[in-house]
Amino acid sequence: MLGWTPESVKTWVRWMQFLDRWGYITACLSFLLVGMLVFGHSWVAYVQSVEKAFLPATITLLNDLLFVIILLELFRTVLGFLQSDRIRLEPFLHVGIIASVRRILTAGAEFSHQDSVPEEIFRHYLLDMTLHVVVILVLMIALYLHRKSDPPIEPVFHK
Repeated sequence: MLGWTPESVKTWVRWMQFLDRWGYITACLSFLLVGMLVFGHSWVAYVQSVEKAFLPATITLLNDLLFVIILLELFRTVLGFLQSDRIRLEPFLHVGIIASVRRILTAGAEFSHQDSVPEEIFRHYLLDMTLHVVVILVLMIALYLHRKSDPPIEPVFHK
């Protein structure tokens, strides 16, 4: 293999494993940092705009907080992988459920502020909401079945 020795291949593999681990660590820290920044920015924006328009400001805050929860779920997923070297399905189901709920809330908020809605756009809205409700139900069933079939994993590091 063009001068490659088993020792040099092992050295390269160890080096790539080291970089892979640090890639996960930096991604994990990035999810946490971005979540904290979005959380802080959301509350500052809410305080600045709540007096002018309470309902839109509150809905925007709720949307942002659900986004923060998604980021924290991704953080916990990567952290769990770093602890056990195994990617778990459950956090992705949580993220999907939260993302669908977030979409339902934001779309509902957008429609509540419109004076008149054309019939075709309203049908599209209903189809979108129905799809998200179905997604939530399917993910909840998948979460239930996953919890029934998969024994809990003990993390390497305990709290």
